[in-house]
Amino acid sequence: MEPGTRAVVTGASSGIGRALCMALAARGARLGLMARGRERIEEVVAQLPESAAGPHLPLAADVAKRSQVERAVDRFAKRAEGLDLVVANAGVAHYGPFIDTDIERAEEMVRVNVLGTIYTVGAALPHMLDRAHGHVVILSSGAGIRAFPWAAVYGATKAADRGFAEALRHELSGTGVSVTTTFPGEVQTDLHAHERDLLPDWRENEQELPPQKVADAIIAAVEEDSRAVYMPSPVRLLGLNGIAPRLTDALLRRIRGATAAPRRD
Repeated sequence: MEPGTRAVVTGASSGIGRALCMALAARGARLGLMARGRERIEEVVAQLPESAAGPHLPLAADVAKRSQVERAVDRFAKRAEGLDLVVANAGVAHYGPFIDTDIERAEEMVRVNVLGTIYTVGAALPHMLDRAHGHVVILSSGAGIRAFPWAAVYGATKAADRGFAEALRHELSGTGVSVTTTFPGEVQTDLHAHERDLLPDWRENEQELPPQKVADAIIAAVEEDSRAVYMPSPVRLLGLNGIAPRLTDALLRRIRGATAAPRRD
């Protein structure tokens, strides 16, 4: 990662996004940190090392609202005189049997996880294509490779992110703009707090990754121009679902925990 890299990261106030901002800033990047809550973003900005390329910029915006995303990205690109990297990381998750899923929560996941990614990338691409240089990172999930029970809608949104990234990578071939898709497994973030409350047995079965490890893997993938990141590496095995679904079912039970079941109070 070259010092002075100009990057916009969504979902920057916590979890993988926050860890990624910390890691990028440590490498000399100049950042636009996007999230809904200005106070939380400013708290992160205050903890970042200064960039010789210019000040980091807090961008208060809701990724589910296209006009806000476009204004935020354009503002950063204008201030930084360009954009080299965009990370579409913002996401929400709600878990439980589909039959019990609140449709408003399902719609929120679609708006944030799918449309939010599309809006973010759509706002960033013109700035990159004008210079024939840039890198797009899209956060999917292990659930985007093989969806798991009690996360039907979440898995569908992450599968959409995966498909979008795969098609985009081919469309941008030869333009100077690269695309990397990230497939995290369980990560120590607020995203899964609802999951742990709903499925308490998972606390004993899951092994969560520190977000810093995912952030470092993403940066390495950008530096190496890799098409995909699987964290932890066994997440890659979920791709066997297309040729050996029974094997994937068994693997999924092992990953998620054989005793996990929705709690009905």
